[in-house]
Amino acid sequence: MSPQDFQRLIAGVTAVLDGRPLDASLGAWLNATWPAGSATCDALAEACRTGVSEGWLCNREHGGIRFGRIIKPTPDTHGFSVDVVDMQNIAGPHHVHPHGEIDLIMPLTDGATFDGHPAGWCVYGPGSAHRPTVAFGQALVLYLLPQGAIEFKRDTAAA
Repeated sequence: MSPQDFQRLIAGVTAVLDGRPLDASLGAWLNATWPAGSATCDALAEACRTGVSEGWLCNREHGGIRFGRIIKPTPDTHGFSVDVVDMQNIAGPHHVHPHGEIDLIMPLTDGATFDGHPAGWCVYGPGSAHRPTVAFGQALVLYLLPQGAIEFKRDTAAA
């Protein structure tokens, strides 16, 4: 698996997502179409684990979180950027998704959750915000961001 192979794999997913509204119904559709344990999810998870072990994914670290943007938004990925994070029992920085966010949760520890979600897909709509949190172990999370849009802001509720 190379970064180019990874991009081709992702493009097969983003082609199906292109033009769909980012909302709860998309999350339900993703979990029904490509549930955790499906060939597509397993291929993405294996690609992410390989990328991390080879050093071309999650090649940065800050505050106990490994992360990295592997693909900027391009026509090949239908305008989505691709980031992968490696988190273990930690909350990340508060941020806003101007155009929404699609997440694939890939636990490395059985039972690990991301924002309370088990293995599988989670979709945040446009304008949503959160402090991404992995609990009950370690997980890789793949983020698809329309136009690569993300805004890190101070969480005033936690201040």
